[in-house]
Amino acid sequence: MDGFLAGLSENALLALPWIFEFWALPHQVPPAGAWKTWVVMGGRGAGKTRAGSEWVRSMVEGGTPLAAGRASRLALVAETVDQAREVMVMGDSGILACSPPDRRPEWVAGRKTLVWPNGAEAQVFSAHDPESLRGPQFDAAWADELAKWSKGREAWDQLQFALRLGRNPQQVVTTTPRNVDVLKAILKNPSTVITHAPTEANRAWLAESFLAEVQARYAGTSLGRQELEGVLVEEAEGALWTPAMIAAAQAAPEVRPSRVVVAVDPPVTATKASDECGIVVVGADLRGPPAAWRAVVLADRSVKGASPDGWARAALAALEEFGAERLVVEVNQGGDLVAQVVRQSDPLAPIREVRAMRGKMLRAEPVAALYEQGRVAHVRGLQALEAQMMKMARTGWEGSGSPDRLDALVWALTELMVDPTGRIGRPAVRTI
Repeated sequence: MDGFLAGLSENALLALPWIFEFWALPHQVPPAGAWKTWVVMGGRGAGKTRAGSEWVRSMVEGGTPLAAGRASRLALVAETVDQAREVMVMGDSGILACSPPDRRPEWVAGRKTLVWPNGAEAQVFSAHDPESLRGPQFDAAWADELAKWSKGREAWDQLQFALRLGRNPQQVVTTTPRNVDVLKAILKNPSTVITHAPTEANRAWLAESFLAEVQARYAGTSLGRQELEGVLVEEAEGALWTPAMIAAAQAAPEVRPSRVVVAVDPPVTATKASDECGIVVVGADLRGPPAAWRAVVLADRSVKGASPDGWARAALAALEEFGAERLVVEVNQGGDLVAQVVRQSDPLAPIREVRAMRGKMLRAEPVAALYEQGRVAHVRGLQALEAQMMKMARTGWEGSGSPDRLDALVWALTELMVDPTGRIGRPAVRTI
């Protein structure tokens, strides 16, 4: 790097801080190809605002300060006008801070507009007032933190009608994801491209104490998956488990189990393309009356694409690791062969076979009720399981594939909390 810098002229060195392509992280660079919407989705502090500001610069600026760029009439939309002004325009990573002195626009407060030396203009709008986007027309737009807009669908629709100038009007969306319909619809649109990054990607520009604190507090939780990893955590319509229920389980008081079981939901086949083998470890404190019983989900050891011997060994390893008293194994698909597979690895393994006589949703409902009562706690690191939980609706499973992790969870909590005698739904139960 020192050699590279030494070879630059004085003018090149002065220009280097303003050449964003030299400094940009991969998720901050617009994807190649023909697209209408670029979504920059990331965790808090991942550099999304800088990406939006620099994209606006790339659209507005020409080869010289007075030369025209690719866009000349832009919309800047945030949840409120104040947020647009303080973050998108005047913020530390806003347009003014990112613009070189000879191309820096002027903020005209009375018009809520940025005006560039080449005549280009960017007008600020509030998503709280979608009707304000009726009438104006643009050739480019930047929508910031769209996932938290209270009138997201209405504001987005009006922006699309206004984005009608030029040969190829484009827009960028910078947001931390939330499970909202407008964002999910945008992501599914064929004309949308996506870049993504966690908070960690931008650590060079963040306070070390901030990163250490939020990771210690939220890493391994669904909230952390959304706010730090920038991953969209979806919830089915009419879901049995909501994000609030999951968050409550993650924050629940510590549980000291008096019983621990490992539940196994084997896949039908054993190929790389097959469903997962759900392996979930649950403990419960069963001291006192049943109303006082509480459970804790200790681990998710599910495996994908494993052979029968592979998933059996994984389940037995979990049994030993947590000192569990038994394996609770669903045998609907494999019958007696399931127990035989386990016994090939450990002839003395304690197994309880369970056979489902009711649908997945009906089996899951009493378990979801335990969460509503605040009687189940979660350790960290269960994001994949929690994602499946939020896709189980009262109308049935709304995810892809089979919810094997969730099925294993339901069997474990049924064994420990719902009906320890094994009578729920009159399943055929046999202890070996």
